[in-house]
Amino acid sequence: MADGKGEDAGVEDAAILLMSLGEEEAAGVFRHLSPKEVQRLGETIAKMKTVPRERVDAVLARFGSLAAEQSMLVNDTDEYVKSVLRKALGDDKANLLIDRILQGSDVTGIESLKWMDPGSVAELLRNEHPQIVAAILVHLEPDQAADVLKQFGERHRNEVMVRIATLDGIQPAALKDLNEVMSRVLAGGDKLRKASLGGIKPAAEIINLMGSSIETAVLDYFREADPDLAQKIMDNMFTFEDLSKLDDKSIGLILKEVQSESLVIALKGATPEMREKVFRCMSSRAADTLREDLESRGPVRVSEVEAEQKEMMKIVRRLVDEGQIVLASGGADDFV
Repeated sequence: MADGKGEDAGVEDAAILLMSLGEEEAAGVFRHLSPKEVQRLGETIAKMKTVPRERVDAVLARFGSLAAEQSMLVNDTDEYVKSVLRKALGDDKANLLIDRILQGSDVTGIESLKWMDPGSVAELLRNEHPQIVAAILVHLEPDQAADVLKQFGERHRNEVMVRIATLDGIQPAALKDLNEVMSRVLAGGDKLRKASLGGIKPAAEIINLMGSSIETAVLDYFREADPDLAQKIMDNMFTFEDLSKLDDKSIGLILKEVQSESLVIALKGATPEMREKVFRCMSSRAADTLREDLESRGPVRVSEVEAEQKEMMKIVRRLVDEGQIVLASGGADDFV
């Protein structure tokens, strides 16, 4: 087991670069980062007390080399696209395409929700129609959306999840109206990246991050409301226990990213089969140490176990996104 040193080193290098830039320039960089990036970099900077001079020099040299390879071709790419399309197609045809190409480029109200804690977001959305809540939540990170939905009552939560699962994109005009609603109470935020929003996979990912008790209630509601939709959702879900279905190589890649303490807590709530699978993917010495840690560890709250399992699932999804592992789902020929 390792501690994700490669990724951590990259974040530390970014932190070193920002500290080298000075307050004004670093603040300018932060304005272009996502909430999660700001939080992680801020935490890293706060922890770094001293840095060897040679590492600072290496980071600056690397940045200088990368910067020298880049070139800004256009100052304002949005305006460039608009101008070129209008000259090529005429105003009418161009305007139809521009809306689609730059969809969501001015959604400051919705975007600013990403900077808020889940409880505050839930309070803002509590009295909105489930369809509006669904359309807003699909713009958030799945884990933030899951935490917001945990604040809702069971019926409201289930109604929102059904609408997320059946959402098939959002028209630019509707998105603009939605943003105007949020902008009445919020302001700020950066540009929203165009993305494929809503559908089975986002719904399944949000449910995965809610915790087992809420997950069961939501799926029960799906089964009653729409059995076919419920099956599609479950086919796209990948739970902690499903890790036992992965090959040893994939398990090994996951273990390299997980801290020892986190793994012990996560496995406290695992089945014996799941534990044995993990033991087999480790060296004998590491497996023996893990067994001893599990035996010596006293009772652990279910919430702690679920939290650590959720963190492991985030690692799994990142490795899937990077193409390092593949999760099988449904039939033998299906992949997600």
